[in-house]
Amino acid sequence: MSNEPAFSIGIEEEYLLVDLESGELVDAAPEGLIEDCDKAFPDQVHPELLQCQIEIGSRPRTNMADLRQDLVDLRSIVAETAASYGVGIIAASTHPWASWRTQRYTVQERYRLLSERMQAVMQRMTICGMHVHVGVEPNALRFDLFNQVSYILPHLLALSTSSPYLEGRDTGLKSFRIALYSELPRTGLPEQYENESDFQREVDLLVATGVIEDASRIWWDIRPSTRYPTLEMRISDVCTLLDDAICIAALYRCWLRMLWRMKCNNQRWRRYSNFLISQNRWLAMRYGMERGLIDFGRGEMVPYPELLEELLENIQPDAEYFGCVAEVEHARIIVHRGTSADRQRATYAAACAAGADEAAALGAVVASLRKETLDF
Repeated sequence: MSNEPAFSIGIEEEYLLVDLESGELVDAAPEGLIEDCDKAFPDQVHPELLQCQIEIGSRPRTNMADLRQDLVDLRSIVAETAASYGVGIIAASTHPWASWRTQRYTVQERYRLLSERMQAVMQRMTICGMHVHVGVEPNALRFDLFNQVSYILPHLLALSTSSPYLEGRDTGLKSFRIALYSELPRTGLPEQYENESDFQREVDLLVATGVIEDASRIWWDIRPSTRYPTLEMRISDVCTLLDDAICIAALYRCWLRMLWRMKCNNQRWRRYSNFLISQNRWLAMRYGMERGLIDFGRGEMVPYPELLEELLENIQPDAEYFGCVAEVEHARIIVHRGTSADRQRATYAAACAAGADEAAALGAVVASLRKETLDF
């Protein structure tokens, strides 16, 4: 089609740093670790809010195979570099037993301000996520798609869950990260805006009153990026298995192109209220794929495998266009095998059944997470 957006794609992942011997979450990043990683990947490896975290970012890509290779390289080299300091990485949104009370902030002014303003709410954010950027230009089109995309966010969260444990206990949720993150202001599902000017007007009000410095302090599940001409999807837990991450990114990218195709045909995805979509968001964070989600058009709960097949049918032309049919169909494997949250619970149960106490069983979970993070 003429004038098609690039739909370029990039992924940011956050990892937790753990002691190689004990599996404990470190309370201070080894001095020199970020600098050594930066030598291998200039401007692609960064500190995060807490010193126990490290963030990587791929290059913008048009090919999903190239994007996957970026993540393979980044995970490999960061893990290798960290190991030289006696530290490992885990791609999981929470550590199974660590306490937030012992964690230290990264020494940067922006993090000091966040801590000062948010107090214990921010101090509890020992969580990691995955952000997927998809390039959409011009701005008018980006905001048009932004207003339609929320419907699919709970479906993507359900495929990504990796945070069932916190501070030594099973929270009962597949994504407790979302529960913690929702304590912050300006999170959750986004508002609807007719255009960029309406959005900017509200951002300017918050800036003028000193509440925020800029739009990067808006942490919705999806947002127009402040750094790039992208729509940044932020609802996902970080995926322990790399192929799961690529799958979710490909699904999101194809969904955006499907919405664009509909627009070209003077159609739109039906708009549902945040009240309804928030219920699916809760179901995804609580149950993952187990209970299914609400199909608002049919007015009933639908099993997740059935919803997935409908999703794959909707985006088939887009997956073919991007050459990522295998990547999006990997979602069927996730449904069959389970997410990281499912496997963490299975690992814990198997260790307990073999005679391990609670501490040893949680240790087995961390060991499994370390292995899976580098399972390419």
